[in-house]
Order: sequence, then structure tokens, then C-alpha cells
Amino acid sequence: MAAKVLGLGMLILGLSFGGAQAAPDPVERADAIVRRAMAEQHIPGLQIAVVKEGQIVMSHAYGVADLAKGTPVTSATRFPINSITKAFTGVAAMREVEAGRLDLAAPIGTYVGGLPESWRSIPVRRLLSHNSGLPDFDDSDGDGTAAWTATLAKPIRFQPGERFEYNQTNYALVQIAINGLRGRPREATVADEQFALAGMSHSGFGDTRDVDPGRVVSYGYRKAQPDQPTVRTEIFSPLHRAAAGMVSTADDMARWLIALRGEALLKSSTKAMMWTPVANNDGKPGQWGMGWLVLERSGRRAVAMTGGSRSAVYLYPDDKVGVVILTNLAGSTPEDLIDEIAQGFIPGMTLTGVPALRAALNGQEGLDPAATITRFRAANPDFAADEHELNDWGYRLLAFGKPRSALAVLKLTADLNPTSANAFDSLGEAYAVNGARASAIAAYDKSLALDPANKNAAQWLEKLKKPPR
Repeated sequence: MAAKVLGLGMLILGLSFGGAQAAPDPVERADAIVRRAMAEQHIPGLQIAVVKEGQIVMSHAYGVADLAKGTPVTSATRFPINSITKAFTGVAAMREVEAGRLDLAAPIGTYVGGLPESWRSIPVRRLLSHNSGLPDFDDSDGDGTAAWTATLAKPIRFQPGERFEYNQTNYALVQIAINGLRGRPREATVADEQFALAGMSHSGFGDTRDVDPGRVVSYGYRKAQPDQPTVRTEIFSPLHRAAAGMVSTADDMARWLIALRGEALLKSSTKAMMWTPVANNDGKPGQWGMGWLVLERSGRRAVAMTGGSRSAVYLYPDDKVGVVILTNLAGSTPEDLIDEIAQGFIPGMTLTGVPALRAALNGQEGLDPAATITRFRAANPDFAADEHELNDWGYRLLAFGKPRSALAVLKLTADLNPTSANAFDSLGEAYAVNGARASAIAAYDKSLALDPANKNAAQWLEKLKKPPR
């Protein structure tokens, strides 16, 4: 199976190996993957850095930081890394654990005062792993202080540990807790110590309100005008800056990975704890450790974090390889390139599961993604993939203008997980976006049958079953 999957990946790259022909240089191969993605997705600017054996072995900059001015991206250009900031907060929290100041099993009310009674008993680890059940902290509720006050008044969404649900409140609380332990103002940033220890001289915090000539302009594409980028404004209030708000360079991020791979930031035993998925109440492992996604990659460990669907960092700890890609285009999903790039730097690594399917599906949106998946599964009858990872990928495709590919991926997710209410809920949305009303109703009916408490499915069914005006 592995050989077939690898062959598909090479065909996607337009590379072929015959006889004793040498494999391509991994840097040249990565460069080709990046250039392909930039051309296909109209990415204005990008940086990539690859770390291997404690050294930066690739550092390239591409494109422009500001389309209006034509400013080129250099290795010193700073990019917002959005939610990758959470991985820094995870490290900051684990440094407090190492110092004996923070207990992951302790209730958050031990460290943060003035919380609603229903919040106080939630263990710290459930905040870091996003299965706390807390309501989301959203700046649309007002400025930072008003938004936080509004969040405190919202009800708990579910019992802590019941399921995964990503939100920003978790990390605001961790920020307040860490700062309280360090005797700092509650809104202080928590990653600065790591910048100093890792030698990250081009990193800091900020948003589009700040005057920073060395920072990229952020862009997005409207679905109606996919070739005309629009400037994005992003504002992160002080209590959001443990969850987002960092700016950095790929080289600085690479230095951080090198420091993290050694013991400059954390001991090996602490990292093992940080990179272990936190189990839900039913005993099944969740998607996150402490501030990090934990992934399985063809029998090897991979830990990752992504930001704003435009920046990503992956570390393969046992292989001593890390890959960082930063872009200035929301929706460019560089995480979808990283396994393919890492394959060139890790001897013997084959693409299986989601990364293999992703390589096969690249460029298929205008063709027939469903047929591509059918052929892929026929060539790889033992194909298996994590439900959460497939579902997340399908939603990214849906959110960023690839509805046909999203439908094909979410149909596969439901096929592989026939008893998952969430898989059919997601499939229902994909059918609805693709205009397949009857199929959407059938998928939501199935989801509701599997989980009668699924309010989202019930709301969609009510909307879909209304007679058209």
C-alpha cells in the first residue's frame, strides 16, 4: 500500500523515478511544492523554513508582502501566526508545571478569581486541550473588557470532558493564570521568555492597528472574486494574545523548534506530557495535548499547530525534523503541504492516511474529486484515516471555496464512520452548500437519528424542509 501511495504523491509533483535514478534534492522538491501551491491559490507572499538535526536546512522567501507597494518578502519579513500562538502558550503553561507552580489537574478557580461558579472546577488541562465546555470569547461582543464580561455571563455549553470544542476563552484563562503565578498584569503576553531563550529576535505581538513596516499585509479572497485579493483587518485584544496575536518569521519559528526539540525550553518528560492527547470522559483520546494538535503519521509522531488557515508549524520529534510555512493569505491552508514536504527530509517516510489522500486530490476541484477518491481507495484498499482530521480538512475545503472537494472528503468521512452523528452532520452541510437539498436532508436525518440531541442538525432540517418562497 505504501508504495502505491508514494507513487501517487510523486505523480502529483510531476516527478518520476526510474531504475537507479536518484531521488530529488529535498530542498528543490519542497521549493516545487511551494511554487505549485502559490500559483494554484494565488498566494501573494510566503516564507518556509525546514529544520533537521538541530539545523535550519532550508529557508526561502517568496512573493510580495504588500501588493500595493510591491514590497518583496524577505527572511526578515514578519507574518501574523494567529492561533499558532496557542502552542507558545502551551509551552509557557508546561514551564509553569515544571517549576511546580501550575497543576494541570487543579481547577482553574485555584488560579483565577471572579469566575462563574460553573467555571471554577474545570481542570486546567481541559482548557489547554479544548474540551472544557466553556462559551467562546468573541471580540464581536465589544472591546476587550466588554467582550470578556459578556463571555463570563454566557452558560456552559457542555460538561467538561464531554467532547472537543475549540474556543478562545480557554487560552484567556490560561493567560490570566500564568500571569497571576508570575506576578504580572493579567493581560501581559506569555511567550516573551521563549523569544529570548530561542533567539527569536524578529518576533513579538501586534495586529493591524500597529505601525510596522516590516510586517506583511494580510489578504483574503471573496468567493465571488477568487482572483482579487482584499486586505484583511485583524485586531486581537490583550486577553486574546495567549490565543493569537503573535508575529514572527519562519526562521524565528525554526529557531523555536530547535530550542523545543532540545531541552532549552522544556524537559523531555514534560514535552511527552504536553504532546499526549487529553482523553475525554469516555476514555477516548481527544485531538489535542497541551496547546498542540497531536497527529499520527505512518507510525511516527507528529505534533502541529496552525493559524488563521494561512500559517502552520509541524514537528516530527523522533525524526528531528520540523517544517514552518507562513503566508499572508487567509485560506491558503499551508498545513496541507507540510507532510508532503517533510517526506523529502525524512528517509523512509511514506504518505498514508489523510496526507496521502490530500496529495492525490490536489488540483482536482475543477475536475472530479469524487472519482479521484474512488480511484485512490481502489488502489489503497486498507486506507484508514482519523475522523477528526478528515472532518477538519473537509471543513477547510468548504470554507475556502472548494465545495466539490469538500463534499467528496466529507462523504468519505461518513462512509468510514457510519455511526458518527458528527460525520453525517458535516456531510449535510456539504450537500447543502453544493445545492443538493434532498441529500442534505437525508444526511441530517441520519445525524439526528444517531444523536437525537444534535441541535445543529435539527435547526438545519427545519430550514431545509421549509417550502421555498
